[in-house]
Amino acid sequence: MPDASANSSAGQSIEAASHDPTQAKIAQRLEALKTTKEGLTTAEAARRLVEYGRNAIEDRTESKWRRLLNYFWGPLPFLIEAAAAISAVRRDWPDFGVVVGLLVYNAVVGFWQDNKAANALAALKKNLAPRARVLRDGAWTTIAAAELTPGDIVSIAAGQIIPADLLLIEGDYLSCDQAALTGESLPVSKKVGEDACSGAIAKQGAMTGVVTATGDRTFFGRTAKLVGAAGAVSHSRRAVTQVGDFLLLLAFLLALVLVGAQLYREVIAPDDWRWGRVGSIAQYVLVLLIASIPVALPAVMSVTMAIGAYALSLQKAIVSRLSAIEELAGVDVLCSDKTGTLTMNRLSAQSAIPFGAFKSDDVLLFAALATQRSSEDAIDLAVMAALPAHDALNGFKQKAFTPFDPVSKRTISTVANGAGGIRHYAKGAPQAISALVRPDSQTLQRYQAEVAALAAKGQRALGVAMSEDGARWSLVGLISLMDPPRADAKATIAEARALGLSVKMVTGDDVAIGDEIAAELGMGAHLLVASDIFKEGAKAGALPRSVVDAVERADGFGRVFPEHKYEIVKALQSVGHIVAMTGDGVNDAPALKQADCGIAVSGATDAARSAAALILTAPGLSTIVNAIRVSRQIFQRIESYIHYRIAMTLDIMIVVVASIVFLEFQPLTAIMIVALALLDDIPIMTIAYDNVPVAPRPVRWDMHRIFIFASLMGLIAVAETFGLLLIGMRWVVDDALQAMIQIDPGQLQTLLFLQLAVGGHLLLFSVRTKKAIFAPPYPSARLFWAIAATQVAAVLLCLYGVGVDAVPGAAIVGVWLYCLLWVVAAEIVKIIYWRLTDKRERDLTAGRAALAG
Repeated sequence: MPDASANSSAGQSIEAASHDPTQAKIAQRLEALKTTKEGLTTAEAARRLVEYGRNAIEDRTESKWRRLLNYFWGPLPFLIEAAAAISAVRRDWPDFGVVVGLLVYNAVVGFWQDNKAANALAALKKNLAPRARVLRDGAWTTIAAAELTPGDIVSIAAGQIIPADLLLIEGDYLSCDQAALTGESLPVSKKVGEDACSGAIAKQGAMTGVVTATGDRTFFGRTAKLVGAAGAVSHSRRAVTQVGDFLLLLAFLLALVLVGAQLYREVIAPDDWRWGRVGSIAQYVLVLLIASIPVALPAVMSVTMAIGAYALSLQKAIVSRLSAIEELAGVDVLCSDKTGTLTMNRLSAQSAIPFGAFKSDDVLLFAALATQRSSEDAIDLAVMAALPAHDALNGFKQKAFTPFDPVSKRTISTVANGAGGIRHYAKGAPQAISALVRPDSQTLQRYQAEVAALAAKGQRALGVAMSEDGARWSLVGLISLMDPPRADAKATIAEARALGLSVKMVTGDDVAIGDEIAAELGMGAHLLVASDIFKEGAKAGALPRSVVDAVERADGFGRVFPEHKYEIVKALQSVGHIVAMTGDGVNDAPALKQADCGIAVSGATDAARSAAALILTAPGLSTIVNAIRVSRQIFQRIESYIHYRIAMTLDIMIVVVASIVFLEFQPLTAIMIVALALLDDIPIMTIAYDNVPVAPRPVRWDMHRIFIFASLMGLIAVAETFGLLLIGMRWVVDDALQAMIQIDPGQLQTLLFLQLAVGGHLLLFSVRTKKAIFAPPYPSARLFWAIAATQVAAVLLCLYGVGVDAVPGAAIVGVWLYCLLWVVAAEIVKIIYWRLTDKRERDLTAGRAALAG
């Protein structure tokens, strides 16, 4: 426990400091923390470390093993696992090996895609200062920052990362770079009585502070907790799950029909019932289950998006989560951080406003003379960069320099010119310079009006003065400073809007600054103060409708903290928006991870890059527009594949059940179905290179429409396959037909296998476009020749009987002609469907417009 003297000293401090509000505040905080300016004892620090925990971020992400096991849980894994179990019970080890291999492959691919959450927290942890200078037992010592505890007294100097949340209690001043925490573009000057946040970087000065919060309780730690909790389930995964649910339900219904029919046929009707007949039924169910599994669906989606990711990498955009590609295709709201994203994150002198007889060049030159040339301060760098000539300071020698401090708020230099004359120059906060100069009322009124005008435009004013004797000062003028927009930002935003995106600025700076940048970039001027919208204690998942509506209407937000960015994304997602968030700092990490597509811009912190799904390696935002175009093309390619895959899976399932129930004939073996799926899907992975137009508006998964269209095309495919089966069944028993081409039941299975391979790929050529199959855009060369090579392989397999019963060449030609005839029927149905659908959508759009009007 703390010494009794600690409380006594703190109480005396309050009484002694009652005349000084700052010291009174410090004394009260020290008393609340049960500590003094002499620090803690080692024993008390150890006790508090047990009570409060280590000064480190708790890892709340799932373990890697748990995340891996999740890929064996769900509709598609259940189907594959059921098929594997039946194979094992029947000791059908070849089928078991194939099915288990597919299950493991899909799990490994999915796990590789999304193994990012741990990286985000690891990057945040890297920003914590590893060592800290602390006052223990009355002596200064260096310890691991993780061992700090509330009540410790620590020393902070320039260049250090602040190790915990502090209340500054002693020292002149401390300049802190908080850009990565709060988004503020300028270092913030701290003085006694103010708080300093964990993770900020001390740029200038040195101060002593008392630790007020550690670990997860710090401002930095709350950001880390948001990152650990953030994360939206990808729409592509939802789509795959819905496809799995749809096929699982259909497989269950068809299995009931199949089992019921076979139980009656094999068990109830015969007089000599045997257990072996149950095994026969299980074999039929196994065939149906394997037929119902779109085995390569996750793999094809992953490979398609991986190829798209490679294409984006050539344009300086690195994809860290593959599902983000299709998420980006559906993004309709882009939340953009200002500092370092829309702007250069570098102060620039915009203009010089001279007073009296001075000129603009005098203002810039005298400001530079009041600056140390070696300074790395953001304002000093902007002043030096604005000099009218590179050699303007030649001939001047700085004799003395008074640095900036938060009390005087100005710098003063004494300079000798080439002639040996001495002059004094000052620059600083406008009020500090006016207090130094003491101008007449008319000049002061104009001076204050200029400062107010700059502030209204979101620009910072820097006052400049000079003196010949160091006692009487003359007002030289003002310099306006601001963080300018990136050169390509305005064009990028215009292009994004042309692609149907709503762009919102999200910044930690004041609304006035945001308004100025937003107006310059054409983003609108309806920016809101985030704290006015998101009241303290409000939960992102339970926001009132009025708040969500305000978020939707706003062009952006100012004075934003990490919780606000996260809440903005959640609010937009709650009403169905697909949200992209750009950013570069630690403060952006939770929103980047929660967003459907988080985008870390060039130069982003490790935390932002690890939380983001898309990482830009080149400056500017123009890559985002290219990424949106590419993602929409990839989305359409994947949607075409899903149309094809659902249709073909329906075809195989329904034909298998109908054939067994009504014709007592097994049309395909289990191995044949798996081989067919691989034979179909491996070349179709080249669909990632297919030629498709860029959608003019955001695209997203419309599962209702997908299921209707895919089912319609699936019924066409069922009619095609079952028609060939009926012809084949007749052919097998008809002597006249056998005289033309001999076909036995085993060869009929081969012909059905070939028809599904040929008809499936022809169906893909049909569903890949809403237009006629021979209208542009035509299939890419890679897709066309990959399918052509597969068809040659399928023909050779059937002709020479590799793994199947060999069939005559004439039968193969007959199957091809049969499939080509059915393409015409499929095309007619497809064109009619899309014309009716497009007409209905146009009518709905017109109706909404009329209601809005």
